[in-house]
Amino acid sequence: MPIAESDSSESESGSSIKSEIKSLLKFFYINEVPSYGNNFFFTLGVYLLELFAILAVTGIIMLIFGPYWWDLTTVGAFVRSIHLWAAEAFVTIMFLHLFVQFSTSAYKQKKLVWMIGVVLLLLVLLEYAFGIGLEGGFVSQWNDKAGADLWDGLGLGYWINPLNNGALLGWHVAIVPILLIFLIFTHFMLVKNKGLNKPYKKGIPYTMVPADHKSMYKRMVYIFAIVLVFAILLRSPYVPPLTIQSVAQSNPNIMAITLLSELNQSSHTATYLDTIDPYTFNTSTVYVVSPYDTYINSSYNARNYMAEYLSESPKERSISFSEANSFFSKNWSMQDASQSSDPLIVSIAELVKMAQAGTYQEILQSEETSGLNYTYVIRFLSDTREFQSTASAYGLRTVQWGMLKAGGMWWQVGSYWMAPYDYMEIITSGLPWWNDLENGIVATVALILLLFLPYLPYLRDIPDKLRLYKIFWNRFTIPEMKKIKKKK
Repeated sequence: MPIAESDSSESESGSSIKSEIKSLLKFFYINEVPSYGNNFFFTLGVYLLELFAILAVTGIIMLIFGPYWWDLTTVGAFVRSIHLWAAEAFVTIMFLHLFVQFSTSAYKQKKLVWMIGVVLLLLVLLEYAFGIGLEGGFVSQWNDKAGADLWDGLGLGYWINPLNNGALLGWHVAIVPILLIFLIFTHFMLVKNKGLNKPYKKGIPYTMVPADHKSMYKRMVYIFAIVLVFAILLRSPYVPPLTIQSVAQSNPNIMAITLLSELNQSSHTATYLDTIDPYTFNTSTVYVVSPYDTYINSSYNARNYMAEYLSESPKERSISFSEANSFFSKNWSMQDASQSSDPLIVSIAELVKMAQAGTYQEILQSEETSGLNYTYVIRFLSDTREFQSTASAYGLRTVQWGMLKAGGMWWQVGSYWMAPYDYMEIITSGLPWWNDLENGIVATVALILLLFLPYLPYLRDIPDKLRLYKIFWNRFTIPEMKKIKKKK
């Protein structure tokens, strides 16, 4: 009898847990909706919650196993592909959700819900961009460089530096997700308490009906299946990162000329100016003098040619620099360089040799305060112009164009929602007085207009003037309208 009592208590405990879970789920249910409320377009928020959960789970798994696993193992690449396509689906459905609410002028009835939704959209786009920047391949390098320029243009580069992957990881897995969770919960609870928006236009009949949760769950299964199919058939591409070693090996001339431009501070990085510029550093010290000092200190009884060059008079240094620039602009060999009487030629050639061996990039990385900060490396790669050539080969052709693309494959759709900004970059690129700051101002103004749309006369009436509500309030979504059509 005690055994039977034990079995009975375990059964009761199991059923109690199930009932508690069901009660918790039912607490979040919207039980009654307008007759069109069970239509796919009016249940998009549910699918966004599902995709957010998929992204959270796959993101945690990737965080546990690390970049090598998600980039270079079969299982890891598959999980990365699920993560990518869930992100693509999330952004796409969120834009669709925004368009539905805009078309039906939902912001007129629920101003706060709309404004929170706009902030959520901004955070989601940031989260997507930060995620692409952490993937680990060349596309990440390109996105990080383009993103850094964008944030500098907005005057926020001091706080958000995508070239620092350590800080970027913090934004992607902690700061932005915490904000998203809080705002999503607030957004949802406001909708739950007030219910779905009801038609405010006369002549649009509807009745209140029970919410069809079973249909929503079925669609959730379909969406998950679609994400899996895309992850299987269209894997997230991985392009190995560009390294200074590969540049030095394939084109030592460019490597040497770039080092010279860093030395006399004529490179793009050396002349880089912006509203708030966290990348202002002495390129001569970072890219030439410090690495060479490290080389001398690690070499036994080595002659310090760089010290000899720096001890020359300004006139002598100018002559040495001109001779070095001429020497490295032509075909040259390490043997010829080592036998040169110009100390600058010898020292630059030794740095190129270090780069070809891979030690130069290691030294640059060690100069950073964090091993995950790639500011020095990526800025140098950009100065070589090999960075831009590699980007062009993968369809990433301008500073921002394709900035958020996950790769150069024809099917990559990651940057479609950046198209307006991309085209603005292209159109204004020929204007000498227009740069990242002006583009950032335009983007910020557009966001502010969208955020405060419920309070802006004329602009808030655009959907009604265009009768966009007919796209979603019609006889295909509202059963009562279909009945009226039949009677006629």
